[in-house]
Amino acid sequence: MNTIIIGSQWGDEGKGKLIDFLTESADVVARGQGGNNAGHTVMANGKKYILHLVPSGILWPGKLCVIGNGVVLDPMGLVDEIESLKKQGVTITPQNLLLSDRAHLVLPFHKEMDAASESSLGKKAIGTTKRGIGPTYSDKARRVGIRVADMRRPEVLEDMLRNRIRSANIELKNMGAQPVNEDQVVEEVEAAAKVLRPHIADTIPVMHNAIKEGKSILFEGAQGAFLDVDFGTYPYVTSSNTSSAGACTGTGVPPHKIDRIIGVCKAYTTRVGSGPFVTEDDEFADYLHGLGREFGATTGRPRRCGWADAVLLRFSSMFNGFDEMAMTNLDGYDQCETIKICVGYKLGDQILEYPPARSADWERCEPIYETLPGWKQDISGCRTWDELPVQAKAFVKRLSSLIGTPVTTVGVGPDREQTLVVGN
Repeated sequence: MNTIIIGSQWGDEGKGKLIDFLTESADVVARGQGGNNAGHTVMANGKKYILHLVPSGILWPGKLCVIGNGVVLDPMGLVDEIESLKKQGVTITPQNLLLSDRAHLVLPFHKEMDAASESSLGKKAIGTTKRGIGPTYSDKARRVGIRVADMRRPEVLEDMLRNRIRSANIELKNMGAQPVNEDQVVEEVEAAAKVLRPHIADTIPVMHNAIKEGKSILFEGAQGAFLDVDFGTYPYVTSSNTSSAGACTGTGVPPHKIDRIIGVCKAYTTRVGSGPFVTEDDEFADYLHGLGREFGATTGRPRRCGWADAVLLRFSSMFNGFDEMAMTNLDGYDQCETIKICVGYKLGDQILEYPPARSADWERCEPIYETLPGWKQDISGCRTWDELPVQAKAFVKRLSSLIGTPVTTVGVGPDREQTLVVGN
């Protein structure tokens, strides 16, 4: 079975944990978009692993991990990540990690452009991680990008790098930013390329051969559905298609080869960076931060937090085509007397069933809440659906009904065994 896993909110929903949970029955785990601005935190065997570019399947032996053509890849960042994982005892070889030769490279000048662009926007800044993701996708669209395939031959790589660095430095100067050191960048990229060359492959035939052989593929989404450049809170979005369709264009696997699409949502809602957030609640955010929750895996910065939003999830399920939903962080409500679910948006005299297209309108929306009783007990030790308190089950069922998509698994903690299969 070929399955796409997509974050249904603004990222950080716990996709890495679900991928890790489902990888046991998969043969291939593929990533199709985004860059190392994404972070997946996985708890396994008592260890904490933070992944940025490497697919979560790397934590299982005997699985093939593929970084697909739709990804923008920071070569130095990937080398650092590989070395960090190896120090934690993770085996990484060209036999279990492949890099698409069609993926584009994130280079140091992209990061400088990202930072300069954010600075110039002032209070209207997007809230990027300044990892150079947007400028790299811009280079790709402008057809001036450098691809992973260009790392195969050092002399070709150096020539392309020097030409692009020189033009990029002119752009940086015009943006009021400092130019990058040409020789230093060439040296750093070549050093990373030397490490990564054995992993470079034309991954599209690899994916199709896996399908022909009847192997099971997991497609790992990065970020979340509402950071999608088309469907999200534009312009407060990332620069790629984070929806389910992006998994196909980002790996070269056609849509009719997909068997199942699973959305991942938190029991509540979070986002990082600027942009509309109808159910945001500072008091609830303070409560979660006080528990040590909701700090970014990549940046460490505190996330914005709010109540469950059925309007957001209903629309997400629609444009992604979710067959089922996996809910995480249900235990985040353990100390709450009552729990709110947003069932509609009020925009002036209108009641909206789906979010508006314009961020300016989205920011004017007010939540219409339904309140449910909390359970006021620790559920992190529950290992089956039947062990959950009746109030927790009622919350899951109500949110599932409002979304119009069945919730099939519920997370009550970060580790593998804290994922419960939902009963009837």
